[in-house]
Amino acid sequence: MKSTLSADIKRFFNIRGAWPLVVGMFCYGIGTGILAPMNAIYLQERIGLSKGEIAAIFASALLFNMILTMTVGIVSDKITNKKALPLAAAFVCICGLLLYMRADGFPSAFAGMAIATAPSGMIMGQLYAMARKRFTKEAGEIVEMAMLWLRATFSVGFFGGLLLGANLYLIATFRGVLWGNLAGYAILFLLLWIYKDVKEAENKLQTDRGEPFSIWMLVALLLLGCGDAIRGLYLPLVVNQLFDRAELMSYLWSVQAVFELVFMTLTGYWAARYGSKRIILLGSLFALATYAVYAFGPPLSLFFLMQPIHSFYVSIFYGVAMGYVQRMFISRAGFGASLYVFITQAATLVGYVFPLVIKGITPRIFLIGAALVVAAIFCMIKSDVRIAKSKSRPLHESG
Repeated sequence: MKSTLSADIKRFFNIRGAWPLVVGMFCYGIGTGILAPMNAIYLQERIGLSKGEIAAIFASALLFNMILTMTVGIVSDKITNKKALPLAAAFVCICGLLLYMRADGFPSAFAGMAIATAPSGMIMGQLYAMARKRFTKEAGEIVEMAMLWLRATFSVGFFGGLLLGANLYLIATFRGVLWGNLAGYAILFLLLWIYKDVKEAENKLQTDRGEPFSIWMLVALLLLGCGDAIRGLYLPLVVNQLFDRAELMSYLWSVQAVFELVFMTLTGYWAARYGSKRIILLGSLFALATYAVYAFGPPLSLFFLMQPIHSFYVSIFYGVAMGYVQRMFISRAGFGASLYVFITQAATLVGYVFPLVIKGITPRIFLIGAALVVAAIFCMIKSDVRIAKSKSRPLHESG
């Protein structure tokens, strides 16, 4: 496997014409990592919003994002110049961030967040679509691992952004964090501008690797995403509540990002060998363990110790599961990529709302995440049962 891994990695970095996408995803990750752990805290401490107002802003912005992502995803496969979509989205996001920086209350924060984030799903979805088209044409034999490594470059950038964001916060407070996020979008815009898209590639190597459509698996991924959204939004608030140090989340997430890079490659090869659904189920058990520990409000050292465990799950959900959904629609790269992004967005939207049933900022919020994972595991089992029945039915009827 070592020789195969090294050869595949070398092949990935030598894919002709792909470097603007790879570097662009890396820079996009840096920009996202700079702001992600600070965003909710910025709204709470700098602007003075309540938990309900913060959830309303994130939820509304996500709703707009979901509508744009799926609308564009449905028609994107018919658009010849696909890079125009993420180019326009990045420009609008930059304009929204400039407004967000000047927010001084709920209305202005709402408007800034909506404009800055509503087009962002188009960026990730169409980057995946353009990359799958490029990788299929130039390196069809490693396209699935190439997609995972493209996503891993986002994680590497995210890791760097987390550390950079923590230091920007200490040096220039929230203003430096916001400008760092804007710089990530600006560099991505420039790289997309010089990228040369390819014509639609033949999918002969890929049609045999498609996955059967399963609504139960899509629901399971939605539920898993809801749990991760709860962690993403409320873990910074809980950690800040427990330890009163806003910069801690940047260090916590940086630990996760380091392990995520390693696990994404490992689980990608495991998925190719044992099947994506089995690996997704395994990752769900790791997520369940993480949320259970979080719910008891452990000491800071245990929060750090749980990050590698959760990294294993995250590497599967944002790597293996991404490829799994895209392969359900193997002949429609734009729609498949946008559907996966839409699922993560819908999960985030629902995940923001669930914890509102619990009063205040408390570790008990993560009990909801644990319950969602249990429900997702049930859906995965249900999916396997239905597929097994559909395979055995012809044999039964012929007998």
